[in-house]
Amino acid sequence: MDVETNMRAIIQDHEAYLAGAHDFQSDIEMLAASETVGTLLETVMLATDMRFAAVARVTTDRWVACRTVDEVNFGLSEGDEIGIDQTFCQSVRETSEKVMFNDVATDDVYRNHPIAAQFGIVSYASIPIFRSNGSFFGTLCAIDTEPRDVKHPRVVAMLEMFADIIGRSLETEERLEAQERLVEHERQMAAVQEEFVAVLGHDLRNSVAALNAGVRQLDKEPLSDKARKILPLMGSSIHRMSELIDNIMLHAKSRLGGGIRISATPDAGLEDALNHVVEEVRAAAPDHKITVDLDFDRPVSCDAARVAQAVSNLLSNAVHYADDGSEVAVRGRVSGAEAVISVANRGTPIPESLKQKLFQPYQRGDQTKGEGLGLGLHIASSIAVAHGGRIDVTCDDGLTTFAFRLPLLAA
Repeated sequence: MDVETNMRAIIQDHEAYLAGAHDFQSDIEMLAASETVGTLLETVMLATDMRFAAVARVTTDRWVACRTVDEVNFGLSEGDEIGIDQTFCQSVRETSEKVMFNDVATDDVYRNHPIAAQFGIVSYASIPIFRSNGSFFGTLCAIDTEPRDVKHPRVVAMLEMFADIIGRSLETEERLEAQERLVEHERQMAAVQEEFVAVLGHDLRNSVAALNAGVRQLDKEPLSDKARKILPLMGSSIHRMSELIDNIMLHAKSRLGGGIRISATPDAGLEDALNHVVEEVRAAAPDHKITVDLDFDRPVSCDAARVAQAVSNLLSNAVHYADDGSEVAVRGRVSGAEAVISVANRGTPIPESLKQKLFQPYQRGDQTKGEGLGLGLHIASSIAVAHGGRIDVTCDDGLTTFAFRLPLLAA
């Protein structure tokens, strides 16, 4: 391949940029999208009266327009390329010195220069652009087909300052782009992890359900006194495992799907669902007395299974932190336009500092013994929010009450 053929092969244009296939795609996109660069080029034209201004990416063998403002109709847009030997920027890159002339016809250095003659350039300025680390990036160019006073000291100072600003902004834009790529990667990795957790939780739930069925079956069989003591402990651990798995799966699915989704049904059978979870917690915590007082005097439209899961989390939390031998009370009523389900226990009051973040994921009480992931209260709160409700917490005279407030939804 001869030199001319090679040059034709590497030269690209605006169409390549629009197609996203340009060799300098990222550089062009970064500068083409920069409001700062656009403003600087407009200012250059206003201050110098030049009618073409551009930022070009310049390498040893390439000159590519990255951002242009063209009122002369040179026909150069973002991504357009001309041969490096047809520009003054090759000299700028090699010497790190600017090239400037007011009128090529009277300039001692560039009079009768073939490049100026080829493109009809009369006045010209090309300022080197360096990155913050000192490496050469390209040039800030201003061109006109008529004489302009671009060598005035104030104009020169302005152009050099603008080239410096563009060079510094390159690093900022590149860092921002790298950070955005990192954030997107982390987002993708988080989605993969959440999906893995959801699948793992599903598989574990089947195993735990089989184990629970086996324990229930054993409870119907003749057992020794020692076995009778061990079996409730096994049941308690299985219940805890099942609760953890349910919370993990719901948390993962809510993150993957953009939040917890509910399906409200009229007269949802809320009392039956709540009584069921209370019996489950009673079986798992036989040493604690749990009282229940549910009296919903009108139908409640909600997702009963999700509300029951939330109350189960509140109840398990109350049992865990209740004083030994104290009572845990579950109460449900319709009050005004909402149903209120409260879970109360006596124990160490929740510190005010912890109340502010109590419903955040992976938050646990100061007295926790390491059990759990700190998802229970977060899941309960998320379910309340999904119903358009909330959970209130009060601590009064040693009595801590979590109140699940549920608006009376339409089905």
